Amino acid sequence: MMATKKKHLSSIANDVLHRCAEDVDTSVDRLVQQFEAGWKFETGDYSRRLVEFCSSKALTNICCSIQEKIADGSFSRFTFDMMLAWEKPNAEDENSHSNTERLAKEEEDKKMAEPQGNDDVSLFYSDLMPLLVDDESSIGEDAFVWLGSLVPLVVDMANGRFTFETLTAATAQRLHFPAYDIFLKEIDKCIKYLQKQTTLSSLELADDEYILHMEGTAKTQRVVRHIGGTSWPGRLTLTNYALYFEASGVITYEDALKIDLSKKIDHTVNRASTGPWGAPIFDKALTYESSQLSETVVLEFPEMTSSTRREHWLTLIREVILMHQFLSKLKEISPLQSWEMQARTILAILRLHAAREMLRISPPAPTSFLIFSLFDELPKGDYVLEELPNTLKQVNSTQPCSASSILKSLNISWSQALNIDAKKEVKESPCAHPENITLEATTNQVREEAMEIDDAKATVEGLKEEGISDSFMVLMELLSPLKIVVPSCQQILAWDRPLVTLLVFSATLIITYKEWIGMAIAALLVWGVREIYQARRMRIKDRYGEIVVCTGSDQSSDQSSVESIVSAHHGFKGVQSIVQMANMSILKIQSILLSRAPKHTNMVMMVMIGLAIFLAIVPLKFIIMTLTTYVFMMNAFKRGKNTKNTENDKTKTERRLKEWWNSIPAIPVRIVDKAP
Repeated sequence: MMATKKKHLSSIANDVLHRCAEDVDTSVDRLVQQFEAGWKFETGDYSRRLVEFCSSKALTNICCSIQEKIADGSFSRFTFDMMLAWEKPNAEDENSHSNTERLAKEEEDKKMAEPQGNDDVSLFYSDLMPLLVDDESSIGEDAFVWLGSLVPLVVDMANGRFTFETLTAATAQRLHFPAYDIFLKEIDKCIKYLQKQTTLSSLELADDEYILHMEGTAKTQRVVRHIGGTSWPGRLTLTNYALYFEASGVITYEDALKIDLSKKIDHTVNRASTGPWGAPIFDKALTYESSQLSETVVLEFPEMTSSTRREHWLTLIREVILMHQFLSKLKEISPLQSWEMQARTILAILRLHAAREMLRISPPAPTSFLIFSLFDELPKGDYVLEELPNTLKQVNSTQPCSASSILKSLNISWSQALNIDAKKEVKESPCAHPENITLEATTNQVREEAMEIDDAKATVEGLKEEGISDSFMVLMELLSPLKIVVPSCQQILAWDRPLVTLLVFSATLIITYKEWIGMAIAALLVWGVREIYQARRMRIKDRYGEIVVCTGSDQSSDQSSVESIVSAHHGFKGVQSIVQMANMSILKIQSILLSRAPKHTNMVMMVMIGLAIFLAIVPLKFIIMTLTTYVFMMNAFKRGKNTKNTENDKTKTERRLKEWWNSIPAIPVRIVDKAP
């Protein structure tokens, strides 16, 4: 029976099973017997579940000496084959998978043959990868995330898909072994570097405090602290609890300024510009403000071209702050589970360091590798963070493959909390837990929302690049319908058309006297829904695919040059921003009215119908009374004890509305010199 089932496994799956059996010092048949003993409780593909079971058994042994196996390359080769076996566990999968590999390779070759418009493509991926992956198998996103559910060193299951997308951006969303092997080796180098810093550091760190990043030493780039009109170079160190700045002395460093990032206070970290005599010329600094410091801390990260270093430090500091804010809200987790979350964050920062070393020419976006910074920015990312506590409760921190145990095996962590024996072990694969399935479903939903918002933002990026004169002309064109409405209203008010004026005047008096204001608004909303529906039925969006704005004029080129110079001044930047925001708002509203965003249009129509029914049923005077009562009662509750909960609910509601608004695409606008 077992031999028959093993015949249906792919060649790579059979190979992985034999290597797993050797690693756990048993036979393949014995592993299959152990698996089938609990198979009646499992669901899904038999072969894939068998690969998951055997891989989990082998990884438990491997994680005990993971640092040596990373150094000799056996860990990367074995785990990569595990992912290949998981992706194609059955014999019939090999043929279909080879066709997929061939199509992906053709797409990659075609992409490499096209002229590159972006000079920031990594040298490793653009020049070396095609030479390394001609005959090499590759793995996809699902297999990569699955491995993260077993061992969180390579990737975390919470943000694994975002990490994979960043690593494989130039290789047709397929991860090849050379890139995977280099990524792991860079992680090992970063670990050894941090171990040296921990040993040589003169800082007095707590028992569970570990260095995550350091700059300003003799072998790293400078870090400068600005205090008033003076500047002091020094060493900047980030740990999982605090930020330290040590000013450079004659021989050694002076006493460190400690910024505790774990306190339950308001931490404010922002970008800043510095320069001589306080002039904001160089945009390469950050500022930190909080109630624990009497003055603002200004730190500059000098570099020749971009502000990559500043952005890297800014993201890491925010990640540590967000992690402690997340942990402070959890009351039902134990100290072991809290440390497990810190360990996952530390590993995420290590992966970010490794990716930056691996992709030096084009550094990746830091948030793709970090958990809290990523989901703090993404739409509905807070839903994912709400699922994280469930994943912590199911993990045994003393298990060799947990994040905290991996840190201990890598000689980074010696926390006393890890010496506590767990009462029970996690025997099944972590990916079998329903909590992880819920987390993955929520993450996929967040990812789809993020892609939708990115597509919507792409429709408005072009307008942001226009000058202030073009922005004003776009605004005037968008407001052109008012040229008809305003004169008509003026004619009615001026009694230029007596019959129409008398009709409007009489209707207004009757509606006011009979208290038919709600009915009138309801009728107006129903009329608005009818107009939107008519626009959709007549497919007006196809006839008005874009708005054409003519900028042709007889003015000289010198005039345009003067306008360009004037628009560059800081005073006009604020005006331009307001105009652009108005343009975006009007274009998004038109997109809803013309059903270019059907989902949002349907939502608006349903809200309008609901308001129409509500206003038609409930008298307006009661509505006004209710609204007035609500405003006064809300202000009264602000003085009470529930202020924090009220503000949190308000922030969450504002975030949902902002995410919904950002996901609306704008109608394209084309600027032409002559009217068609």
